[in-house]
Amino acid sequence: MDTTSEQYERAAEVLRQALSLFVMTGAGVSAESGVPTFRGADGLWRNYSAADLATPEAFSKDPALVWAWYHWRQGIILKAQPNAAHRALVALEARFERFLLLTQNVDNLHFRAGSRRVLELHGNIFRARCCRCGRKVPHTIEEDAARSLPECACGGLLRPDVVWFGEAIPSDVWQESVDFLKEAQAALFCGTSGVVWPAAAIPGFVREQGIKTIEINPEPTPITSIVDLSLRAKAGKALPEIVRRIIEPG
Repeated sequence: MDTTSEQYERAAEVLRQALSLFVMTGAGVSAESGVPTFRGADGLWRNYSAADLATPEAFSKDPALVWAWYHWRQGIILKAQPNAAHRALVALEARFERFLLLTQNVDNLHFRAGSRRVLELHGNIFRARCCRCGRKVPHTIEEDAARSLPECACGGLLRPDVVWFGEAIPSDVWQESVDFLKEAQAALFCGTSGVVWPAAAIPGFVREQGIKTIEINPEPTPITSIVDLSLRAKAGKALPEIVRRIIEPG
């Protein structure tokens, strides 16, 4: 069912009335830029799946193979551009004194679009972390990547600074998100399936806080039944329309 003009107006009114806004984005937002989700059919690479390669065990067994996969992913993502949803979130950030964007995506597209108050729940594919000293450094695909493994200045092996299957999310990112939500007045959930934990726990926590909630997703999700308003549309269509109505009411 297409989202109605009335629903867009209701969403815009919720945001007009709010003084602070929390946003959570998932793979659906990046998919509109052409970034594969790496699940299902898109998850295959050289007959491996994301679950086979995105683990500490896989990296320990064959770091060259894992880095080759991440460099391949970087190459795809570097060809993508921020879309209308990313740009609309930049516009929303500018309208709120208190704003926080928590993303499950690792592709850096929110930062490339101009967002600043962003927390990355699952890390960043364009950053590496030293297995020895823990230092984090920017890291992008290199022409000689296939011939050598990236190393830290200390001599330790670098790994992608992303959260792999079986690993805990960054505790500081989680705590900052929870602390912000204790004072937030509105929350947007955009392009997230609502099934990946612990991010899937956030909508329920938000509901308990009495925060006004809006979901934007083309398909129903497990969180559809607990939000105040669910818009059946892609974020690239819905977010610009909401922003337009906030800027040009009536």
